[in-house]
Amino acid sequence: MNAFFRRLSLAGCALTLLVVLSACGLFPGGDDADSPTPSPSAAASEREFDSEFTHDGTFQSHNTTSDVDYVFTIWPTKSTPRTNDWYPLGDKNFSFTFQAYDMSRDFRDPFSTKRQTFLQHVKVTSTITTESGNVTDGPYTLDATAAAITFDPEPVSNQWGMLVTSPKGSFELRNQTIGDLPEDTIGITLRFEATVWTENAAGKPDVTPQVITQEVPIAIFASDTPTEQQEIPKNAN
Repeated sequence: MNAFFRRLSLAGCALTLLVVLSACGLFPGGDDADSPTPSPSAAASEREFDSEFTHDGTFQSHNTTSDVDYVFTIWPTKSTPRTNDWYPLGDKNFSFTFQAYDMSRDFRDPFSTKRQTFLQHVKVTSTITTESGNVTDGPYTLDATAAAITFDPEPVSNQWGMLVTSPKGSFELRNQTIGDLPEDTIGITLRFEATVWTENAAGKPDVTPQVITQEVPIAIFASDTPTEQQEIPKNAN
């Protein structure tokens, strides 16, 4: 009988210890297992905007037609060098070039053997996308004769426009400004249109007109500080 009661007493102690350990959370099924899972952070759930800019902010596109490569290059200026720091408020500055390459000739071939392209008109429009997905017209627009606004004050030009064939010609426009945007903006898309005339044969007055288009989506980021306090340095390197 004594041995029986000793076994019964030990079993009771073991049962008591099991209950205590479970209450302390050392076994599955305790209170911690029923704790709610933390919700994802706000940053993880934010809507993303598919931006074509690289980390450094340079974008280049190649539109090839009839062995002529039409190239847009867009980059941020030194005043706002990192597009990862582009926020809704404040000026966001960029520059861009447009140039044509006759791919039917080797790079070192005489320039006289290459078909020339002339840029007549440049047009740029913009749209902004908000967190809710709404798309509206943006503040940046451009609509001008290329030779009148290019960086070169004396571009080679004729009745079709200014020469943009590499390596003798190129259109360049600097320090264009995207101003204040709505605070819930997550991206701005620039649409470039270049009206060009390209020779069908080198040195011949037979030309073909066309409009070369390119869209460039650029992400706009929220600031860690209140948007109205965000300042973009004007003289950043």
